[in-house]
Amino acid sequence: MNHNQELGAAGEELAANFLIAAGYTVLERNWRCNLGELDIVARHEGRIVGVEVKTRSSLGFGHPAEAVNPAKLRRLSLLIRRWSRTHGYRQQPVRVDVLAILAPPGREPLIEHLIGVES
Repeated sequence: MNHNQELGAAGEELAANFLIAAGYTVLERNWRCNLGELDIVARHEGRIVGVEVKTRSSLGFGHPAEAVNPAKLRRLSLLIRRWSRTHGYRQQPVRVDVLAILAPPGREPLIEHLIGVES
């Protein structure tokens, strides 16, 4: 596993723990289909939430959330709807959130939760 993969895996673990502490129920992690992948699928206040996790160690390449462009948001919206249909949650509303994590080496990570970001 290279540094970026390790950083991404650590970010997803932080994200899952952050969501659980915020009252979310994590239903699945790293769900894949032919359209792509959802990092985290969770349930919160009657909604099914597709969570995209972006982790960076610095702002050298911009804020982590900047990596989630409108095309990516559209795909995430399709993915969470597909997940809901195939897992028996067809009647529940869905949304897409982004967890942007800045994790500088040797410092506490900063987590920003952007709620309902679909385009």
